[in-house]
Amino acid sequence: MKILLVYPYYPDTFWSFRHALKFINRKASFPPLGLLTVAAMLPISWDKKLVDMNVRPLADEELLWADYVFISAMTIQRESVREVLSRCRHLGVKTVAGGPLFTSCYDDFPDVDHLVLGEAELTLSPFLEDLQRGEPRHLYADERRAEMRTTPIPLWELVDVRKYAAMNIQYSRGCPFDCEFCDITQLFGRKPRSKTGEQIIAELASLHALNWRGAVFFVDDNFIGDRAKLKGEILPAITAWMEEHGRPFYFYTEASIDLADDDRLMAQMVRSGFEEVFIGIETPHDDGLAESGKSQNRNRDLLASVKRIQRAGLQVHGGFIVGFDSDLPTIFERQIRFIQESGIVTAMVGILTALRGTRLHQRLQREGRLLGTATGNNTAITLNFTPRMEPEALIDGYRTVLDSIYLPKNYYHRVIKLLREYRPQHLAKFRLQQGYLGALFKSVLFLGVIGRERFHFWKLFFWSLARRPRLFPLAITYAVYGFHFRKVAEKIRESGVFAAAGYGVESATVPGSVK
Repeated sequence: MKILLVYPYYPDTFWSFRHALKFINRKASFPPLGLLTVAAMLPISWDKKLVDMNVRPLADEELLWADYVFISAMTIQRESVREVLSRCRHLGVKTVAGGPLFTSCYDDFPDVDHLVLGEAELTLSPFLEDLQRGEPRHLYADERRAEMRTTPIPLWELVDVRKYAAMNIQYSRGCPFDCEFCDITQLFGRKPRSKTGEQIIAELASLHALNWRGAVFFVDDNFIGDRAKLKGEILPAITAWMEEHGRPFYFYTEASIDLADDDRLMAQMVRSGFEEVFIGIETPHDDGLAESGKSQNRNRDLLASVKRIQRAGLQVHGGFIVGFDSDLPTIFERQIRFIQESGIVTAMVGILTALRGTRLHQRLQREGRLLGTATGNNTAITLNFTPRMEPEALIDGYRTVLDSIYLPKNYYHRVIKLLREYRPQHLAKFRLQQGYLGALFKSVLFLGVIGRERFHFWKLFFWSLARRPRLFPLAITYAVYGFHFRKVAEKIRESGVFAAAGYGVESATVPGSVK
């Protein structure tokens, strides 16, 4: 059996880091972890190839080679998915689809030959058994939650790790919180499930054996869901392995803001090699937090919590949302002020979107306010529901936030603010190797000579060399990130019409420039 695994194209968003990747000669941020894990579950005797369309184009010859094409995707990859499925149908190649997009919206893809939904540990094996008998069904689904002790090490040999900026590992699934706009609990449940310490060490060893050195992203939606296991088993095991192997990696992950309440956990994470954490802050407006069920963010000083995490040695990246029903016209200035005061450099601001399967989607459907299917890209100028705020005001306010926070003066101010607060315990020694020295020269050329932000770039350049020389590579990294964010924000700003079913509103141009 010949199997071609295809990962569809991921559009250009804040999350893609596509413009930053060019500085380090990488094609994509991460390899397709889900498909690589599925590949490891397939029979060893089968021929397997993988095409990541974010790394290179998919050729018809590759599709014709395959007996089956396996596709996995997130919601934001919907457009590319349709293109791949159309090509497969035209060429007469059978398709097998799974992953978050298909699990949530499988009825949108009737032309898929076989849908293997939910968690592959439960649904892939029945499909493979039926396939071996020559009697595969159209739909395989299982509402149970998988035992992650059965999850294999991804089949890394299918990708060229040199094409990626970071490798990735999944330690756990599920989140104890149930935010109204989030589909994680619908996909993976509220009770965190996780791998053993032995599994995690084996996955780190597999990456080490590939000669990978650098960033490793723990893709968990809330890494700290089971704190007792982390502190008692997982982090001590990772720390010991890292020390034994000369600290070849540095880690980052996603967590909830209540990480700030646990000094011991933060200290253990830093000792084990974690340097960055993404946190969904969403809004400084308490009514918005109450409305969305973001209980973990309520009744706390969010700004102080961010500072506590930064001072513990973890850089904080933040997610922010505008468009809650309770948002007032002042929310845009409040978001700008919070982001600037927090020193959160990587501030991902998006418009609220109603994903299928979320409590938000269900509520808006009851209220008759849904307008269409979510694209999954909450940074695009799209609305798939009728907001309480006037649509023009919401879109213009969103553009105002992007114009402000990614204006070079404001962006570089946050970088310096973070570097003042950040107290790293360990810094990887390999960052100026493996292509990063070339990124320094490119940043000098494109940001310090050609770029309109050159005054702010050189201010950061010499400030960090003089005041925080150990953090100089990090300063350059954030300068490069800023280039990417401004490119994406500029594209958003210049798209004069925002698309929404039922709307044909041309939003007014916001004064100022993000260049």
